[in-house]
Amino acid sequence: MGLGGRSWDDWINEYSQGHQNKWNQLTHKFGIPMITLSLLLIIPSFFIEGLWKLALGLFIFGWILQFVGHAIERKPPEFFKDWRFLLVGLRWWFVKMKGR
Repeated sequence: MGLGGRSWDDWINEYSQGHQNKWNQLTHKFGIPMITLSLLLIIPSFFIEGLWKLALGLFIFGWILQFVGHAIERKPPEFFKDWRFLLVGLRWWFVKMKGR
């Protein structure tokens, strides 16, 4: 089962509808892992001096890529209608990287 009583496939299919343009997909290919990595670096950044700058830079640039992609696609990000798409985006990225 997925999220909120819907299967992961349902969520990913809906998410994919807002990500048809190849340039939007390309910006997401890099932006999603940048944002994810930035979030994973938050805790270590308390212990490693200066790491927070890298985390912040990845976070900001990752989101810039996301919004540039959506400007090209001419569709708003899916999470504007449901915050759970923030989680679905990472799952969608893994599916894309596996080539499905």
